[in-house]
Amino acid sequence: MTDRIGHRFRSPELLQQALRHRSAGSPHNERLEFLGDALVNLVVAEALYERWPKADEGTLTRARASLVRESSLAELGRTLGLGSRLELGPGEMKSGGHRRDSILADAVEAVVGAIHLDAGFETCRAVVLPWFEPGLAELPTGKAEKDPKTRLQEWLQGRQLPRPAYRLVETLGDDHARVFRVACETADPAHEAFAEGSSLRAAEQLAAERVLAMLETK
Repeated sequence: MTDRIGHRFRSPELLQQALRHRSAGSPHNERLEFLGDALVNLVVAEALYERWPKADEGTLTRARASLVRESSLAELGRTLGLGSRLELGPGEMKSGGHRRDSILADAVEAVVGAIHLDAGFETCRAVVLPWFEPGLAELPTGKAEKDPKTRLQEWLQGRQLPRPAYRLVETLGDDHARVFRVACETADPAHEAFAEGSSLRAAEQLAAERVLAMLETK
C-alpha cells in the first residue's frame, strides 16, 4: 500500500507491525524502531554531510539532533497521518496515546525500519529523505542552534552566574511508556520551570528552554 508515507509495501504486514504499539501485543514495533532509529540518523547525517561541506562535527551533530529529536519526529508522524493508524492497547487508547510525542516518534522510526526491510536501503533513503527536506531547508546553512541546556548554561556563564540545577520530580506511566517530570532551577536570578518527556534528557531540555525564556524576557 502507498499513501502519505510514499512507499508501496510488498509485505504489508511490515507496515502493520510498525504501527502496532507494545500495548497492543506482539509482534509490536520495538525491534523495527531500533532499526529505524539508526537509519534515520544515517539518512539525515549523510544529507547534512553532503550539503554542509565546511561544517564541523559539532555543527553537524547539533543539526542532526534538531531534526531527529522526539518532538520533530512526532510532528513528522502527524504529517504522515500515523496517529489515526496506530494499533494501541485499551489503556493507551483511553489515555490518548495516538497523540503522544513518544509513541508517534517511535512509530516514525519503526516505519523507516519497515521500509528498509521491505525494499532495501536505497529505496528507504529515497522515501525518507523527502520527509526531512522542510526541516533541512529551514536550517541556516552550515549552522545549527545549540540545544536549550547548552544555551542556558552559556547564558549564565556569560554573566558569571551559577550553573543551573536539574531535579527529577517524579516518574509516571508504565515501563513501556515512561514519562519523566523534571525541574530546572537557577539560583541567581531565581527561576524554576517544570517539563515532562519520554526521557530524562528530553524533559531536561524542555525545562531548560522554559527557564531560558524566562531569563531572556527580563
